[in-house]
Amino acid sequence: MTKKSFNDTFLKACRGESVPYTPVWYMRQAGRYQPEYREIRQRHTFFEMNEKPEVCAEVTRLPVEQLGVDAAILFADIMTPLKPVGVDVQIKSGVGPVISNPVRTPADVNRIGSLSPQRDVPFVLESIHMLTSEQLDVPLIGFAGAPFTLASYLIEGGPSKNYHQTKGFMYSQPEAWEALMEKLADLTVTYLTAQISAGAHAVQVFDSWVGALNAADYQTYVAPVMHRIFSRLKESTDVPLIYFGIGAGHLLREWNRLPVDVIGLDWRTSIREARQLGIEKSLQGNLDPSLLLAPWELIEKEAREILDQGMETPGHIFNLGHGTYPEIQVETLQRLTQFIHEYTQK
Repeated sequence: MTKKSFNDTFLKACRGESVPYTPVWYMRQAGRYQPEYREIRQRHTFFEMNEKPEVCAEVTRLPVEQLGVDAAILFADIMTPLKPVGVDVQIKSGVGPVISNPVRTPADVNRIGSLSPQRDVPFVLESIHMLTSEQLDVPLIGFAGAPFTLASYLIEGGPSKNYHQTKGFMYSQPEAWEALMEKLADLTVTYLTAQISAGAHAVQVFDSWVGALNAADYQTYVAPVMHRIFSRLKESTDVPLIYFGIGAGHLLREWNRLPVDVIGLDWRTSIREARQLGIEKSLQGNLDPSLLLAPWELIEKEAREILDQGMETPGHIFNLGHGTYPEIQVETLQRLTQFIHEYTQK
């Protein structure tokens, strides 16, 4: 396969550099809204797709070719590195991760093992190498789950609406909580370092559910471990680091103190509001994915507003405030990508 010249617009925007247009990619851009993905999914379980490099590469590459986006994100799940360290997890369609052996005691924390990427997830590294050395002409984003969000699944045993068991564990067993955070931090750094060594051009840490904490609890129970994760990554790499969470607008000032390059916003906080809070990092976001089910005129209006705000200060990557939904049409994302590129062309 012949590769085109490498498009580094996304990486430049991550670093706050001048770009010829606003780059765009979409969270969960490989997913059930694509007929091709649904056809592949009928033949494989989620983890089979993840663990077969040829399939993983095809699913990762497809939206880049189909939508014309400026970055690819590795097809995997934040649960991928947990399976080999002793977590019995399945991805159930329509539900999400379901864990049969949840963490509830210090002994449960102790039984979580250490990750050796070359031994435990060689398929991830092979997929990254295959994509970056042979197939992609845009940057590949690797990713991992943040300790709080991983812990929420481990403790609750699956998705939760209020994370009360997670927070109950955090408040009532502080030593076990700290031990769990340390284990998950080591796993996150080890996993992301291996992805970067294999060729990932940037990495995103998904802290999807940390917005369930207030600012004071975030500072006490989570911020120290996030500082350690990003500081350790910065010591060994210069690839852009992205941090994203949902419903976490009240944590943005704390995130601005982390050694990250890009902060991902959901749709609740506008680009301009984030800047007015003093956020100096590059920003990624933040169209509400539900809007992609609306008439095009409304989509274009909202996208234009986000782009206008993003162009006020260097360092903006267009994205959604959360992942795509199965009901979204491929043609809608194609049209949106073209609009973003044309509207912001300099």
